[in-house]
Amino acid sequence: MNGAHALLATMRANLVTTCFANPGTSEMHFVAGLDEVPEVRAILCLFEGVATGAADGYARVTGTPAATLLHLGPGLANGWANLHNARRARVPVLNIVGDHATYHARFDAPLQSDIAAVAAALGGWHRRCERPDDVAGDAADAIGAAYGPPGAVATLILPADASWGELSAAPDAWPVARRASAAAPDERDVARATELLRSKRAALYVGGSALDTHQLGLAQRIAQATGARVIMETFPSIVDRGAGVASPERLIYLSEFAISQLRDLEALVLIGTTAPVGFFAYPNVASQLVGDGCELLNVAPPGTDTRCALEAIVEELDAAALVVAPGERPGTPSGALTAQSFAAAVGATMPEDLIIADESNTSGLHLYGATQFAPPHRLMTLTGGAIGFGLPVALGAAIGSGQRVLALESDGSMMYTPQALWTMAREGLDVTVVGLSNRSYAILTLERQRVGAMSDGSTSQRMLDLDDPALDLCAVASAQGVPSTRVTSADELVSALQRSYATPGPTFIEAMLPKGLGN
Repeated sequence: MNGAHALLATMRANLVTTCFANPGTSEMHFVAGLDEVPEVRAILCLFEGVATGAADGYARVTGTPAATLLHLGPGLANGWANLHNARRARVPVLNIVGDHATYHARFDAPLQSDIAAVAAALGGWHRRCERPDDVAGDAADAIGAAYGPPGAVATLILPADASWGELSAAPDAWPVARRASAAAPDERDVARATELLRSKRAALYVGGSALDTHQLGLAQRIAQATGARVIMETFPSIVDRGAGVASPERLIYLSEFAISQLRDLEALVLIGTTAPVGFFAYPNVASQLVGDGCELLNVAPPGTDTRCALEAIVEELDAAALVVAPGERPGTPSGALTAQSFAAAVGATMPEDLIIADESNTSGLHLYGATQFAPPHRLMTLTGGAIGFGLPVALGAAIGSGQRVLALESDGSMMYTPQALWTMAREGLDVTVVGLSNRSYAILTLERQRVGAMSDGSTSQRMLDLDDPALDLCAVASAQGVPSTRVTSADELVSALQRSYATPGPTFIEAMLPKGLGN
């Protein structure tokens, strides 16, 4: 039995049974070992950023880690952006990176690099296996570190000789990871939070692990009892939504508007997230979004038991039962395809238990309101801001949940990781992809204005346009084996969505929106 077998057996013992892989020479013994461990499902991805994003999506919907399998330092670098998103989502990922044999490193072969330094930049756990006998214990430690809490990217660096080398003896049982429990909130913080919520113009600021149906209901009960507001972080990892689910305000992305949104608050009680700050710096705009006179109280930082914190505040307040305001989902739109009618089409056609991976960016400005009273569903967003997450996260969510996933993907972001479509086709996944074609990096048009970098020149504008030549998103999807169609009106989009939900396997819909911002 070699080190690769030990790794796979330890994964199986810890119920890490999905691996998103883009392997190379150094990982071939792991690949060969898959034939002997059928409990581990290996899924081939054509780009490392797809593998890492898929592991993120899998963890968001299951709460448990999938593994990645990447090839040396360049493979890790290719997958790093979506590992960054997973880190910001605080989800567990077992990130396996193959390396040169230990004795080969001194020759500085072309693919030699400092893998540990790249892994360390993710801020999580990382370790290099030195011997085949170390692999199982190191793997169990990595899985335990991935669980946190909060969840983290744990990188296990596996040299080729640690993988192919024989164990001195197989253990009687494979090690099981030690998993820590989430910390309980401090009782003094709970008491202070209750006081602030009762006596001040206050809000609960919720995120992270606090966004399931039950905990959103607890937050709403607190608001009912105190008159406080409930505000959700702009880009949650995953949040329960839909009819019958308490729907918090969402912090506005634009700093100027978010500052106005929070301006009147005297206290902000944080549950499961960190203090709100601007996504970027802008001239003459504050980076911290709450005013200097607003008291910040972090009752349940990430890694704390958010449910326990909310239940304790509810108990202190003796809060009444939850009341969720009723409402109607949008009617099916017709006519021109705009940002508004696109959002209405999504809200009007959604089936129950849908999972949405939202990378619609500027085209999706109206989605949050349009889906509030749709059937219960879950929404995943771009936690770390590194674009190219939508298709891979949808892929991983479909594998992890076995449910229908709707990926809302802007054209510029889609071109970062279109290879995910091939894996969706290969695995026969029930994923509906709407590719939003506005032929521009519309968000950058807005950002250029906000930072004051305006110019009338054609050269700078050409850096933001995607229509010379125009992208043919349908052709990209078809080339990956996904049936595709193009729609130019709201009526056509409604029909295409309904057909897709009724059809097993992946479907791609290219939605033609007006060019640029303001569509």
